[in-house]
Amino acid sequence: MEQSTETQEKQTQSEINPETGGELAPASSQPEWQQQLQPVVDVISKLPNYIGQFFADYQQPLLVILLFIVAFITVKVTFAVLGAINGIPLLSPIFELVGLGYTGWFIYRYLLRASTRQELFSEFNNLKAQVVGNNANKS
Repeated sequence: MEQSTETQEKQTQSEINPETGGELAPASSQPEWQQQLQPVVDVISKLPNYIGQFFADYQQPLLVILLFIVAFITVKVTFAVLGAINGIPLLSPIFELVGLGYTGWFIYRYLLRASTRQELFSEFNNLKAQVVGNNANKS
């Protein structure tokens, strides 16, 4: 009796199902190591989309942070360059003399007389209108 049950099981296992066309259980076409790496490959392939969405969502805060970092680096580099210039003998006093000379010339040229002060203010207002815009054009 046991033999007849075993033969029945073998016959049912070897029978062909007309719906599947006699296909065996689908064997994986990829080796096991590729199947294990598939989730990693999926994440890496979707990474540009994730990054793009992240930058789209947080564009303004990231830009502000980036500007602070760039400003900090610029200040550090400027101080380093000024420190290097101050380390060169005679160069620092020469720059101080040039600065004092320019300051004296600016005071003499623009600040001593009222007419030249008016000229300075008109030049400043023209520059401000070019940079900021003219309020008269808006009305």
